[in-house]
Amino acid sequence: MNFTEADISNALSTVNDPDIKRDLVSLGMIKDIKISANKVAFTVVLTTPACPLKGKIEKDCRDAVEKVVGKAVEIDIFMTSSVTSLRDNAPLLPGVKNIIAVASGKGGVGKSTVTSNLAVALAKAGAKVGLIDADIYGPSIPVMFNCEHEQPTVKQVNGKNIIVPIEQYGVKLLSIGFLTPPESAVIWRGPMASSALKQFITDAEWGDLDYLFIDLPPGTSDIHLTLVQTVPVTGAIIVTTPQKVALADAQKGLAMFKQPQINVPVLGVVENMAFFTPEELPDNKYYIFGKDGGLNLSEKFDVPFLGQIPLVQSIRESGDSGLPAVMKDGITATAFTNLAESLARHIAIRNANFTQTKKVEITV
Repeated sequence: MNFTEADISNALSTVNDPDIKRDLVSLGMIKDIKISANKVAFTVVLTTPACPLKGKIEKDCRDAVEKVVGKAVEIDIFMTSSVTSLRDNAPLLPGVKNIIAVASGKGGVGKSTVTSNLAVALAKAGAKVGLIDADIYGPSIPVMFNCEHEQPTVKQVNGKNIIVPIEQYGVKLLSIGFLTPPESAVIWRGPMASSALKQFITDAEWGDLDYLFIDLPPGTSDIHLTLVQTVPVTGAIIVTTPQKVALADAQKGLAMFKQPQINVPVLGVVENMAFFTPEELPDNKYYIFGKDGGLNLSEKFDVPFLGQIPLVQSIRESGDSGLPAVMKDGITATAFTNLAESLARHIAIRNANFTQTKKVEITV
């Protein structure tokens, strides 16, 4: 053999991450290069287990190394992942790598459906995922996860009561819906609702998570301000439907996160109910709410467009039955899986190219 570990590292330094546009070696994604008789082995650490470009990255690495060692040498590539984060030494939620706010301008656009399926899709891919239902007045996550009659337990840690989230489908969950009877209305003023969200963040045992989703209520309210004042948020997702009235409200939600005093990166726009597709005719698309409204919104504000989710009867049935659509086969599972991969990519891009979000200090 007339090649060394340095030769292999130099070869791999010519391979770029397709999203981050930097080479794998400088990004720290190449580990454990080993050379033995007629064999080269190394590990590629992807930025997320939901990486849709895993196959391309592996092929590019193999091709680059083969140019150095030749075709006669066996190349053994172990693909693993470690979700990137900028939340080192965070005083709150120290084990949580990324906090993602999911918002919408108006109600009824399917924000909780999108959040639930994103969380489950990433958990299925191998990520550690949590979800806080911050829609205090209209919690729907317990129903969508088929656990509305469960209650989280409480344990003592250093003399303090700590809530232990419920776990369902590989996702850790907390919601006010677990703490109140399903038929009861939560009649609270803003400060009480904000206090509940704060408690879910500060007084709960979340442990180590790659992604913690915060399912926010519609609009721009006390809850939104409480979130950004309590913890630095990695980024926000805006969920909308294509019609004009939804887009007008979604625009306000998006603009809130982009305000200088809040300055939370917008990871992208999700267009839900983008078109109606009969389950038995998956190639047919009927744009009953208009076409490309979410795409146009993302272009107007120069933020990523994460994807479209069709309006399919099975999505509603899945939400009602408490078995998220992404857990079944079909076009809806594919759409949510693709959306989760797109989100994971944009979180990795955001972490590679921007500094950590600062906790908001405004008191309005």
